[in-house]
Amino acid sequence: MAGLMVREKVTEQGDKIEDELEMTMVCYRPEGLEQLEAQTNFTKRELQVLYRGFKNECPSGAVNEETFKQIYAQFFPHGDASMYAHYLFHAFDTTQTGSVKFEDFVTALSILLRGTVHEKLRWTFNLYDINKDGYINKEEMMDIVKAIYDMMGKYTYPVLKEDTPRQHVDVFFQKMDKNKDGIVTLDEFLESCQEDDNIMRSLQLFQNVM
Repeated sequence: MAGLMVREKVTEQGDKIEDELEMTMVCYRPEGLEQLEAQTNFTKRELQVLYRGFKNECPSGAVNEETFKQIYAQFFPHGDASMYAHYLFHAFDTTQTGSVKFEDFVTALSILLRGTVHEKLRWTFNLYDINKDGYINKEEMMDIVKAIYDMMGKYTYPVLKEDTPRQHVDVFFQKMDKNKDGIVTLDEFLESCQEDDNIMRSLQLFQNVM
């Protein structure tokens, strides 16, 4: 009986500690949300809803690449989303820590959903710039475009030929590489996207899968 009482007391203390830890997190978050409200295009209420959803998927408060891939795979069951999720994860993980925190997630989401055209294009450039050297080469563009086609799956695009991604990249890269030096700078990317409706429409289509 005494042992049971001790166990109950320990359990109560453990529950109390967990409750206190949870309260600490809950009390801490509103300050963080106020800061995020100032930094993003979301209201505090919207951030609270987003945070609850994020915590539901990622109880630890951060998501690693493997979990990110698993979450993304659920949305594209007919294709292989692993490579695109890999590239997208590293675009979200701006500090290159190997994990995406709520702040990283909501900052990117704010740009993609409510950012200006210029902000969205800068973010997209960063996604395509896989090695983060400040330029996009044709191989990087090919890797991203192929990853998108792979993710959408054969059921979404039944008429696509094997070389369709390459043809797509050849046309777009030729338009973007203004000075024909084999790389696309941020300025070239911004200028090409904003002056060519076909490129802009294509990028908007790709942004829909982000």
